Amino acid sequence: MEEHHCCIYSKMLSKCTFGSFLIISSIFLTVCRRVVYVLYRCGKPFPKGPSPSSFTTLIVLGSGGHTAEMLSLVSVMRMDRYTPRFYIAAATDNMSLHKARSFEHSLPHKPAVKEASLRFTQIYRSREVGQSYVTSVWTTILAIFHALWLMIRIRPQVILCNGPGTCIPLCVIAFLFKVLGIRWSSIFYVESVARVKKLSLSGLLLYKLRIADHFFVQWSHLQKNYPRAHYVGCLM
Repeated sequence: MEEHHCCIYSKMLSKCTFGSFLIISSIFLTVCRRVVYVLYRCGKPFPKGPSPSSFTTLIVLGSGGHTAEMLSLVSVMRMDRYTPRFYIAAATDNMSLHKARSFEHSLPHKPAVKEASLRFTQIYRSREVGQSYVTSVWTTILAIFHALWLMIRIRPQVILCNGPGTCIPLCVIAFLFKVLGIRWSSIFYVESVARVKKLSLSGLLLYKLRIADHFFVQWSHLQKNYPRAHYVGCLM
């Protein structure tokens, strides 16, 4: 009798295991197909249809020359098309947001329009310069959750970045949002003019993982080494 019950239990367990395997396999294949579709669609124009009047734009700033280069790029954009604009810098970088505010205040727009279409915020760094790798594990986890919260709140349609490490978690989350069908964000990465011979670590990650929709370099021989990049010349 006991052997009969054990046999029935074994058959039920086998069926449950097989069913779980089928469910997991289906989910895995669905995710893989979605990733392939996203990689195929990245960088391609959207199908014909009504175009939105404006795009929620996320602009990632970095310390040093990164912010100067980014603001130079933003200055030639159609401000009425790329609005509202969200400027993000590292939590320890106070100068970048100050420069962004000064830049926006210098533009000829009505004060009421400016306040309604601009946001300036900070994001936690994954790792500070000189920080130990042991403690950086916790700060990285905190930075990822903070980046996730910001992306859910902002839900950008366009992301502009040019090298600071703070753009990596934001771009990765934007890519995951595409895969999950939450939000489609077009990521534009412009490698810094200071990168003459090779890409920055941020640029290399976004290029190799094919996360950026459009990847631009400012030196012609970089384009030869990274053929999927677009050479645009010096933008400064």
